[in-house]
Amino acid sequence: MLALAVASPASAQMTDTAERWVPGRLLVQPRPGLSDEEFAKILKVHGAKSVGRIPGINVHIVQLPPNASEKAVAAQLAHNPHIKFAERDMLLKPELTANDTYYFSEWHLTTIGAPSAWDISNGNSITIAIVDTGVEASHPDLAGKLVAGWNYADNNSDTSDVFGHGTKVAGTAAAITNNGIGVAGVAGGAKIMPIRVTNTSGLGSLSYMASGIVWAADRGARVANLSFEAVGGYSTTQSAAQYMKNKGGLVTTAAGNGGTQQTFAYSDTNIVVAATDGVDNRASWSNYGDFISLAAPGVSIYTTAPGAGYGAVSGTSFSAPITAGVVALMMAANPTLPAAKIQSLLYSTALDLGSAGKDIYFGYGRVNAGAAVLAARNTSISDTVAPTVSLTAPASGATVAGLVSVNVSASDNVGVSGVDLLVNGTKLASDSASPYGFTWDSSKVPDGNVTLTADAYDAAGNRASSSITVKVANTADAVPPVVVISQPGDGAKVSGNVNIVATASDNVAVARMTLYIDGESRVTASGASLSYNWKTRRDSMGTHTIRVDATDPSGNTGSRIIQVVK
Repeated sequence: MLALAVASPASAQMTDTAERWVPGRLLVQPRPGLSDEEFAKILKVHGAKSVGRIPGINVHIVQLPPNASEKAVAAQLAHNPHIKFAERDMLLKPELTANDTYYFSEWHLTTIGAPSAWDISNGNSITIAIVDTGVEASHPDLAGKLVAGWNYADNNSDTSDVFGHGTKVAGTAAAITNNGIGVAGVAGGAKIMPIRVTNTSGLGSLSYMASGIVWAADRGARVANLSFEAVGGYSTTQSAAQYMKNKGGLVTTAAGNGGTQQTFAYSDTNIVVAATDGVDNRASWSNYGDFISLAAPGVSIYTTAPGAGYGAVSGTSFSAPITAGVVALMMAANPTLPAAKIQSLLYSTALDLGSAGKDIYFGYGRVNAGAAVLAARNTSISDTVAPTVSLTAPASGATVAGLVSVNVSASDNVGVSGVDLLVNGTKLASDSASPYGFTWDSSKVPDGNVTLTADAYDAAGNRASSSITVKVANTADAVPPVVVISQPGDGAKVSGNVNIVATASDNVAVARMTLYIDGESRVTASGASLSYNWKTRRDSMGTHTIRVDATDPSGNTGSRIIQVVK
């Protein structure tokens, strides 16, 4: 079990834009295939070391030396070709605005078409992980719905709500329906898995959040919700979301309440949700940008509150679990659908708002539970289409040495589940998140030709492969190529047009060959063979010298010299 201390608000580093992070800590994901030994060498340059690892996604918790700049070291590591990403372990706050006066009607359920969705599904058999501040297990609208969870802040199983936020989020997603009291959650039949990832002030670290998602995915949760400021834009949580997606689940995240445009790129690893009001306008405080996937109601959402209470709350913190509840309804309506298909149906059935198509304010539109659940129930999957895959680096035929960056492009009609890299038919490593890339230590194989194969597969088990051959040259090469001139023979008498043919061989490879006649360069050819038509009428009578040089990738040159008589 991962147990790492999270900084308190007083010790958390801050900038003028109120960013907070754990002092001296980075989250770093090496490329699949990079050994722990080589990774340690990369960190040592910066005086850093790995002190833990988030299971399932190979993200290392890296401790920096005192006085090191977290931002600067993260930027330097991110530019290393053998590192997939490096970022600070950010501390994020729950995206909750001040409580409003109680509203005794849950307008958001009618707006998203939840009643018609309930005619098909109530989320039964689906578990939603509430990765948050904990959940009040004794609340009358939540009691009996909770399954075992985990507390990352204290490294124990006590998932009591220490801040009040998680209980509100849990009720929004899955408060009990038809029990004659309180409120109705979107997916009232779903179970709740509480994962506490914050201190008592509500601040949670990326490392705890990612660990919580992986923990939940490994224990059967099909949906996870993260209602923290713009949490879906960070690479660490995206990696965890992809891990859950590969296991058939989806992660919903809050866009944030800053009312500002975010610079995060769009990612289909998780569902980033913005907030709308009662007339489908964007809430003025809802963040926006390319990273927005969807919008959902987020103004005056009536839900469960600590102390067995109820209240109306606002924020993208509640837009996200509304969407999580819809996802649970869809999964329960058709348990056979892969996560990628659930996600695409969720987007395609959304009510398009703002500019036509996906935009920076509403994403693909405002979530539509009725249409989404109906589409999920009526969709059958018979996926027989294999992914497409190609190795984009190194180039086929390239000569390589040491640590080699191997890049792969893969796509699929539904979704790529992962890519394996094989070296001479033996699996080296797997990568489950685009862009797909590996680090291969070529010193582990003998010099010479090696076949690299990328094997891409989807959730239905369809697979496709692409292979290239590269030349490994790790051993110091001092051996020159051997040249043979097969035409004409040494001492031959020549006239007219003479065909000169030469070949070369080398212990590694022949890079190029050059023909000289009487010291004058006539032709250069790549590879291990050369042919030239010599028109002798242009040359004088007498003895002429033919020389062919062959050079290998290390610069060693071998020659063959013959003489002919015209």
